[in-house]
Amino acid sequence: MADSVSDARTDAPVLAASIPAAGATPLAPRKKPLGTILWRYRALYLMALPGIVYFLVFKYLPMGGLIIAFQDYKPFLGIMDSPWVGFEHFVRLFTQDTFFMLLRNTLVLSLLLMAISFPVPIILALLLNELRGKFFKRSVQTIIYLPHFMSWVIVVSLFYVMLTTDGGALNNLIVSLGGEPVGFLTDPDWLRPMYIFQHVWRTAGWGTIVYLAALTAVDMSLYEAAEIDGANRWKQTWHITLPAIRATIIVLFILSIGDFLELGFEHMFLLLNSMNRDVGEIFDTFVYTAGIQNGQFGFATAVGLFKGLVGLILVIGMNSLAKRLGEEGVY
Repeated sequence: MADSVSDARTDAPVLAASIPAAGATPLAPRKKPLGTILWRYRALYLMALPGIVYFLVFKYLPMGGLIIAFQDYKPFLGIMDSPWVGFEHFVRLFTQDTFFMLLRNTLVLSLLLMAISFPVPIILALLLNELRGKFFKRSVQTIIYLPHFMSWVIVVSLFYVMLTTDGGALNNLIVSLGGEPVGFLTDPDWLRPMYIFQHVWRTAGWGTIVYLAALTAVDMSLYEAAEIDGANRWKQTWHITLPAIRATIIVLFILSIGDFLELGFEHMFLLLNSMNRDVGEIFDTFVYTAGIQNGQFGFATAVGLFKGLVGLILVIGMNSLAKRLGEEGVY
């Protein structure tokens, strides 16, 4: 008994020393070495390795080539020996007459995509979420996913066959009804509606995947409680479904803002011709014309750098705004 009492007295200072005093900062847990963490999660890092290598090789390493935006780059001289011109390419971009045409066309198409193309996947996901028949639901999903796997060459070719004035299916129908053929492919007024429609048709179905995945996390008991309270399907969607996927919508919106001036070269290039170029020429097609066709590599790089900086500023600004409004944001 005496021995146990003496042992307790001996251990008391040790226990007291291990307990932090009131108001004292507790000791931080010791961090594990990086090598230990990498080895513990080696399977996950090995799975992520191809993606990491892809971004390093095709996204980060090419950024070193942006230096030619400040050079009069000559391929036979190389980056090291090409003469420096400073901001001459940027001054040329902002002062030439075509800049405001490019900016106008790009902004109009970008705003139309934000207003029309961005909400369509959300609406489709909400409609698919209301379907109860699994076979019908999966069939609809498969049908709307299919256009995503078609290249823009195939998409534009399909519309060309349907809309051309020389034997196009739609124009044949118009003529059979007593009308005049419509130049959908050459009339500048039809370029933007056709561009938006093709973009929505190809991308909307694939864009529903993320939203449908987010909808699976919604607690079904919320719908049951709302139904008991007398809420119809529209009120359940407005007060339960949309708030549940609000964070996903905001994150995807911020990411899409980064491509505000990045409409893509291939789609618009396939639609352009001499009749609609005034309303269809955008920064992406201009970069191809200046850089590849005319060999002005430094100037084309300056235009691309301008687009990238605008996208970066927009992403940072929208992310900060989302944080101020209480949302998580991208980072």
